[in-house]
Amino acid sequence: MNFLIQPKKYKTLMADEGSKAIMEKTVAFFETMGKERLLDDYNKKLWYREFIDFLARERIFSKLLTPKEYAEGDPDCRWDTARNSEYSELLAFYGLGYWYCFQVTILGLGPIWMSPNETAKKKAARLLREGAIFAFGLSERTHGADIYSTETMLTPKGDGTYVANGEKYYIGNGNEAEMVSTLGKVKDGTDEYTFFVTNYRHKAYELKKNVISHQEYVSNFALHDYPITEDDILSRGPHAWDSALNTVNIGKFNIGPASIGVAEHCFYEAITHASNRILYGMRVTDMPHVRKNFMDAWLRLVAMKMYQRRSTDYFRNSKENDRRYLLYNPTSKMKVTLQSEDVINLLWDVIAAKGFEKDTYFHMAAADIRGPSKLEGTVHVNVQLIRKFMKNYFFNPAEYEPVKPDFSLNDDLFLFNQGPTKGLGKVQFHDYKPVFEAFKGMPNVATFIKQIEIFKEMLEKAGPDKMQDMDPSWSLPLGEMFSIVVYGQLILEQAQFDKVDGDVINQIFDFMVRDFAHFALQIYGNHNTTDEQREFCTKIMHIKAAANPEQYNKVWEKYVSVLNGEYAMNEK
Repeated sequence: MNFLIQPKKYKTLMADEGSKAIMEKTVAFFETMGKERLLDDYNKKLWYREFIDFLARERIFSKLLTPKEYAEGDPDCRWDTARNSEYSELLAFYGLGYWYCFQVTILGLGPIWMSPNETAKKKAARLLREGAIFAFGLSERTHGADIYSTETMLTPKGDGTYVANGEKYYIGNGNEAEMVSTLGKVKDGTDEYTFFVTNYRHKAYELKKNVISHQEYVSNFALHDYPITEDDILSRGPHAWDSALNTVNIGKFNIGPASIGVAEHCFYEAITHASNRILYGMRVTDMPHVRKNFMDAWLRLVAMKMYQRRSTDYFRNSKENDRRYLLYNPTSKMKVTLQSEDVINLLWDVIAAKGFEKDTYFHMAAADIRGPSKLEGTVHVNVQLIRKFMKNYFFNPAEYEPVKPDFSLNDDLFLFNQGPTKGLGKVQFHDYKPVFEAFKGMPNVATFIKQIEIFKEMLEKAGPDKMQDMDPSWSLPLGEMFSIVVYGQLILEQAQFDKVDGDVINQIFDFMVRDFAHFALQIYGNHNTTDEQREFCTKIMHIKAAANPEQYNKVWEKYVSVLNGEYAMNEK
């Protein structure tokens, strides 16, 4: 079993022929383009016109991002988180820039599908069928995503229309988005938040520059008395505010899969290179430290994929009385993206200078992989968000009906009706303990359970004070430790469904135990940590992962070493 995607043997998780065709046509597009052309375009920072044309020709975005209600009978159209996540992984496998076009189109559509404006919705559906891309005009140069400080203004003209003025900065696809969902305030004394749509073709829309040195376009644009009618207004007041944050919730979930796709391609390239290289009279992959790096990288990749797959079920199952996705989503964004960086670092330590060569996918990935962890809220932002759920997660579980794997061909419409973005501290979760107990026969899972128990006791008896809560150097490693528990829980839930080899699971929890101790050490070494807290951290650090050389070698031989030569992108 190959846990990683293999485009030339691609098997979609979707059951329908329409989804299969989308994936297969996308693979064919990139493999026909070839690695040489792919890298040349990247190195020359060429806008991916041919890719945009392909999307239009095959109506890819239309099928992936149009709810059935607006599909005009196209049976392949739906907004399906599972399918969109899979497509994110596949696009990023070939290049993060291609995925980014998809990602910001998702963000641009969010406020539209959340809007009561049926005219705008029908227009968006039509434009998607015609091959349009979309953009999300939220951030500004001075304030970033601090929407409290939004300076873009809508000035009423007295006849029910407005003119918009202001600048937006860091807006993906802003160079040719047919609809840019733009956030502003009404200049009438109320400063009411309002989402409205603009278009890059309009003479009052000034495209100033691409703010990054890359093949994708991240624009700075200005509006100069841009005319706005009621047909252009998407939402107002609290609804506009909630639309901004809820759109970010939707878009955020696709970042983890993208990071996975990048890391998977790098893994194939790195292990094939190392497995066929002789140094000092021996094969590189026979060197113990090299093998360890590949094992650690592969296990982290598998864990990333298992977590992402299981969290997708909760995302699709979300409803007014089940908002567990609000924890699993930022955990994906923070944890999976950082893990992908760790994977690249592990692989880079093996292939060394090869990772800089311009004819490798790796050099492109190594430059881009730091990006995902910075999008839709930095790691710091998402860890602090995650910590809001910690109390209820550990000390106030609730009963829920079991959530089964969900590959239904349905729209995930609750995502467009998430409601007010408040009350996070009231969200409850099912008890994490039963699934850990089910796997406690595995030594490293049992070890991890001991660490969790000590961590929970520390929160009860010696939790952070107000000063520690406000200190990122203290609160971040605490949030990291909590996230590892959540991460482990969903990995084990997915393992039950997939009947994953117990040897693989035990080895995954080897690095989980080590990571948990690593963050305990960070808290221990903080100047603001109390002696009592240090005692708990010491207990956690003294718990060691259970080594099993025989099992380790078995996993290497059965799953990892066999990936040598498993995949290489067509050169031309």
